[in-house]
Amino acid sequence: MSIAHTAPAAAPAHTRLTSPLIFLLAASTGLSVAALYYSQPTLGILAAELDASNRAVGWIPTLTQFGYALGLLFLAPLGDRFDRRTIIVVKSLLLAAALLAIGVAPNLAVLLGASLAVGLLATVTQDIVPAAATLAPAEHRGRIVGTVMTGLLLGILLSRVVGGVVAEAFGWRAVFVGAAGIAALTAAVLARWLPRFKPTSTVTYPALLASLAALWKQHRALRLAATAQGLLAVGFSAFWSTLAVMLHGAPFHLGSAAAGSFGLAGAVGALAAPFAGRLADRRGPQWVTRLGAALSVASFAAMFAMPHLSTQAQLVLLALATVGFDLGVQATLIAHQTIVYGIAPEARSRLNAVLMTTMFVGMAAGGALGAQALAAWGWNGVVALAVGASLAALAVRMRAASAK
Repeated sequence: MSIAHTAPAAAPAHTRLTSPLIFLLAASTGLSVAALYYSQPTLGILAAELDASNRAVGWIPTLTQFGYALGLLFLAPLGDRFDRRTIIVVKSLLLAAALLAIGVAPNLAVLLGASLAVGLLATVTQDIVPAAATLAPAEHRGRIVGTVMTGLLLGILLSRVVGGVVAEAFGWRAVFVGAAGIAALTAAVLARWLPRFKPTSTVTYPALLASLAALWKQHRALRLAATAQGLLAVGFSAFWSTLAVMLHGAPFHLGSAAAGSFGLAGAVGALAAPFAGRLADRRGPQWVTRLGAALSVASFAAMFAMPHLSTQAQLVLLALATVGFDLGVQATLIAHQTIVYGIAPEARSRLNAVLMTTMFVGMAAGGALGAQALAAWGWNGVVALAVGASLAALAVRMRAASAK
């Protein structure tokens, strides 16, 4: 099956991509994607309050990431078929409702169901990024998408800081009630300032979904990018979904604010990651993917030294390794997006959906496997999982290079 019945992607007529609009897109992306990660630094507090085991609360980030993967697969392609502005505003409002449901959840079962819904609806971020690519003039597309992706990456990492600090000061429920208010406000602002978008496809919804498989089959570059990024996501998610639980126990005995503060270390990597776009222009995005995967392997492997260090030295090493692997993962993601967005501009939402669905399947798998590894083998089990997944991603990129 081909991706027939499509029109060339174009920015909406008479739309000028001003600096305030670029900032709005970047901020909205970051605030929306943050909904996926508010729970991670709060898991220790949440488990104690709900009298649930670490294994049970480990399903919260797992279901959130799984919901995101489902949303990417079944909802994100709609951006090629319908006005992206309508999709973005409606999903933002529904995200606010799902976050509020978590904040008032009476038990773990309701919380798990609402977490799945948050994951589905937080895919609004992956409607905003292709919207920015469509609005951007071709000569500045890389820079503008990189700016919006900076907002997304900072949202991922700083959400853990905010979630940890707010949970420790006001309780974990306040985190999600506040996030619901932010999502509702974001929807209102986007409804006022975001332009309308002309659909680039007229195919039916079933045909739109079927074309995802056609794109996967047709483009080897897409398969390699998605597979490598999905493997990196396994290690990334395994680390972040178990960090709060690990720090809550011996020898650290740290609260959610301390766990969330590691997001600041990760933010250093996120801020540096957009430079990967410029590096890709000079050396090629494939080279950046290999460099990023290698940096992730080295950063995760360094954590094997933690048991041999003092408590304070362990925390320092943990922070440095966090900077390293976050930079590696995010630089690789930007390079992969550079590759994927250049394949077929008229199918940009669907290409993005394939890449990000695979990535967040990896996120969901990493959350589940990380919780199991921590329960069975302790922190070294989590580190071994992250190193193995990153090595596999590096092997995919090296095989791609050797096949040329």
